[in-house]
Amino acid sequence: MTKKQKAVEICNRLEKYYPDAACSLTYSKPYELMIAGRLSAQCTDARVNIVTKPLFEKFPTMESFANADVKDIEEIIKPCGLYKTKAASIKGMCKALLENFGGEIPRTIDELTTLPGIGRKTANLILGDVYHLPAVVTDTHCIRITNRLGLTKNKEPAKVEEDLRKILPPERSSDFCHRLVIFGRDICKARGERCKDCPLMDICPSCHD
Repeated sequence: MTKKQKAVEICNRLEKYYPDAACSLTYSKPYELMIAGRLSAQCTDARVNIVTKPLFEKFPTMESFANADVKDIEEIIKPCGLYKTKAASIKGMCKALLENFGGEIPRTIDELTTLPGIGRKTANLILGDVYHLPAVVTDTHCIRITNRLGLTKNKEPAKVEEDLRKILPPERSSDFCHRLVIFGRDICKARGERCKDCPLMDICPSCHD
């Protein structure tokens, strides 16, 4: 089985095991996903979802974020950690969206990563979830699991993304990454992985019998 064949087989099995693939971050507007993605750095999605509820209530528009006192943003997002840096990024990205892109979310990784605080991981998340374009979100679950499965030997996010783009069906890549998050929390955990319950056990070189 080639890596490409293996990747397709993994997609097939995870789609059956987890038919609903969705981003675990809560948002109702595209720019809110950018903000949630920024807050998720070194923070759990569950905590981000708790914090963004009052954050999006206090600042209901992109303009309100751009014009906000950064200290007011800091106060709400403190539980997410790195709150000073993240607050500055949130205000800065909303200003940049309004000033440089007319309030529209860019459709390319190169443009998205010009925004303050937006790296390739969040840029891919936006492309996949907002625009339904091929995207590979290399978060900690993705890197850990694809290494265990033998789909890549790299640990650096950009290199993992490059490796996966070569073997994943482009139209399935974004949902594949969402399923890896669920799979990583459910079975293929960082510690205490449940290999005996794994639908990929027979094709995983890291399986503990």
